Amino acid sequence: MEALSAGADISMIGQFGVGFYSAYLVADKVTVVTKHNDDEQYVWESQAGGSFTVSRDTAGEQLGRGTKLILHLKEDQHEYLEERRIKDLVKKHSEFISYPISLWVEKTVNKEVSDDEAEDEAEKEEKEGEDADVKVEDVKVEDVKEKKTKKIKEVQHEWDLLNKQKPIWMRNPDDVTKEEYAAFYKSISNDWEDHLAVKHFSVEGQLEFKSVLFTPRRAPFDLFDQQKKLNNIKLYVRRVFIMDNCEDLIPEYLNFVKGVVDSEDLPLNISRETLQQNKILKVIKKNIVKKCLEMFTDLSENKDDYAKFYDAFGKNLKLGVHSDSQNRAKLADLLRFHSTKSGEEMTSLKDYVTRMKEGQKDMYYITGESKKAVENSPFLEKLKRKGYEVLFMVDPIDEYAVQQLKEYDGKKLVCCTKEGLKFDETEDEKKAREELASSFEPLCRVMKDILGDRVEKVKVSDRIVDSPCVLVTGEYGWSANMERIMKAQALRDNSMSAYMTSKKTLEVNPHNPIMAELKTRSEADKSDRTVKDLVMLLFETALLASGFSLDEPNTFAGRIHRMIKLGLSIDEDADGEDAALEKELPPLEEDVAATSMEDVD
Repeated sequence: MEALSAGADISMIGQFGVGFYSAYLVADKVTVVTKHNDDEQYVWESQAGGSFTVSRDTAGEQLGRGTKLILHLKEDQHEYLEERRIKDLVKKHSEFISYPISLWVEKTVNKEVSDDEAEDEAEKEEKEGEDADVKVEDVKVEDVKEKKTKKIKEVQHEWDLLNKQKPIWMRNPDDVTKEEYAAFYKSISNDWEDHLAVKHFSVEGQLEFKSVLFTPRRAPFDLFDQQKKLNNIKLYVRRVFIMDNCEDLIPEYLNFVKGVVDSEDLPLNISRETLQQNKILKVIKKNIVKKCLEMFTDLSENKDDYAKFYDAFGKNLKLGVHSDSQNRAKLADLLRFHSTKSGEEMTSLKDYVTRMKEGQKDMYYITGESKKAVENSPFLEKLKRKGYEVLFMVDPIDEYAVQQLKEYDGKKLVCCTKEGLKFDETEDEKKAREELASSFEPLCRVMKDILGDRVEKVKVSDRIVDSPCVLVTGEYGWSANMERIMKAQALRDNSMSAYMTSKKTLEVNPHNPIMAELKTRSEADKSDRTVKDLVMLLFETALLASGFSLDEPNTFAGRIHRMIKLGLSIDEDADGEDAALEKELPPLEEDVAATSMEDVD
């Protein structure tokens, strides 16, 4: 204290260990016995009352050399006398200290000793046997006398070395074997399987730290549980454990990566609050993310291993695309999707670009519930005919990721279920399309009148070849798949649905015979009930085919039943349900005039 008041350097505190005074959390008195090689043995003693005593130790056990700490535990802290508790503490905080830490443990061993009581019992049985039958005596004669032994439990005491695991990150990566990495991974992760990939590196210069990062072979069941630890990176400062839940050490989307970071620059007595403000930590985080992405890139060179990795942690990479703008381009290289040309295997965006047709400017994708649901979607008809590849984004998180990943390698990502899908065409093709659109304009108006507010507009399509019609959403609103995902949210905000739900556009195929016949009938009689019924049926079918859900499935089922009856030549008047169904159909404006004309006739 006198030295401090004289201007001594206060930074000396904490340089000789972590938290000596934390001993008073469990002890009400601490005794330190120490002996220097060239000095007498002394005793330091204090009860943390602001005072201490130092005296020469003449009565106590002579150490010869070294230091001994004696903690006089508080009554409610006797748990620290338990062997298991001490072992856990050492394993957590000092497992990689270079000095050996041993614990005086009690072990129970089984020991074989001669059983005198058993021998006496055997002799007694022999005497009784002499008075028994001859047969019994013969059996006894044939028995071989063996000296009987019994096992007793003996208590032994010995020193048990606790920190056997050496700090592997301090060694040269070329000198560490695969088996040593596997053993170290299992010791820090409690995993029973070997790791899938490892990255061992050191950073030197203005900042120095060493690290070993591991990619597990499979995802834990609680990977995205908000209640669990946000990361699995253990932070050490000069081989002394500091914490394993530092949120600023690695981003959330890499929370599956396990490993160790050992810094030479952070102070040993750093607090959590100071750590959060520390600039060194931001540099460490940046380097860890960079090395993680390098590890995944190296892993992608092995197709089988990367398939296992992507199956387990593909969602994390997509979450990274959504949240990490700085590394979005690198993460995009790691993404894999099925496509119209990839078959059973998944393709990368880089491979997609190499397969793009000459003159193709955009990259096309479709979102949906499953691969089976989208691979035969009507939205793909024109793209398939032109030979363009379409990516299948069928994971719910794909919808969020693609909102941020608007382009790749200078190519815009275009959703083929939304407006804005355009194809290159010649002047003749453009003229023919415009003429066809103008000829179908009356039918589009009739269909819009029938459908009312269900659709924003009806127009002639340029994206379908075989299907009669599809429902397209706005370019900047939710897709049909996103709408389905948002409806499934348990705690969704209904006010958001009001302005994010896209206005639907019904696009009709002028080359389809159904639409051609519908055009003819509507021109002949706009109030034809068959036209109205077919338009509603086509709309509801397009809803399902385009990935939407039906608001009134029973009404749709009734229309299908009606079609079945027509196919089976069943008299419609036999069932009163049809009359009720007809009442549900919206009347056209011309209906009133048509009815008046029938009355005149």
